Amino acid sequence: MKSRRTFIKAAGLFSAWSAVTPALAESFLTAPPRMSVMGPQEIGFTQLPLSYSYNSLEPVIDALTMEIHYTKHAAGYAKNLGDACMAEKVDMTQVKLSELLGRISMFSVKMRNNAGGHYNHEFFWRSLTPFNNRNLNAPTGEMLEAIRTHFGSFENFQAQFSDAAKNRFGSGWAWLIKTADGKLKVGSTPNQDNPLMDLSELKGIPLLGLDVWEHAYYLKYQNKRPDYIAACWSLINWEIVERRFKNA
Repeated sequence: MKSRRTFIKAAGLFSAWSAVTPALAESFLTAPPRMSVMGPQEIGFTQLPLSYSYNSLEPVIDALTMEIHYTKHAAGYAKNLGDACMAEKVDMTQVKLSELLGRISMFSVKMRNNAGGHYNHEFFWRSLTPFNNRNLNAPTGEMLEAIRTHFGSFENFQAQFSDAAKNRFGSGWAWLIKTADGKLKVGSTPNQDNPLMDLSELKGIPLLGLDVWEHAYYLKYQNKRPDYIAACWSLINWEIVERRFKNA
């Protein structure tokens, strides 16, 4: 019954993708199903309004950086993604962005860069919560227990995640993911790649992501990326991270 439901779902998507090329559509239909990313944080193709003001993340992230980041960089990815979908005949009303990312190797570099860039930024905005002057912003409940199980302690996890962010050469993202076998793992991806992409070396369901492109921090931190990373721990929305974990 499960395999039948999987086939029916794939067959329904087939018509939405068949306009690209018959070979591509056939590959999409017959490829093995990926992990589900359904849940309260499903991300669509359009840029959504922020749930907080540009100055809400100060003093960690300044208002001007947030405004430029959201209205210029992120908005550009959203627009260019729409353009790429139109050019490559992807029906955004029929295909989920997560499914597109799972088959991104079938598409152009423009699609890869902008689909990743749009998803990553929408994911990032929702991962943050306004600064509240807490010395320690930490997970609780099931999320904390899972982190302790897989990393030994929250402090060990912080160190590994921070190292992944610091050591990502050039531009990219640091991630906490849940792998296909249910484990938590820390890693990073270059440029606008993410763990949902079929061509990513780091694969899994994203739970937390940190933007380490210079445009995310340079106005305030200049070349001091480690200072930006350390400061961002006070902004993490652990309630959202735990919801992603439970729905992964």
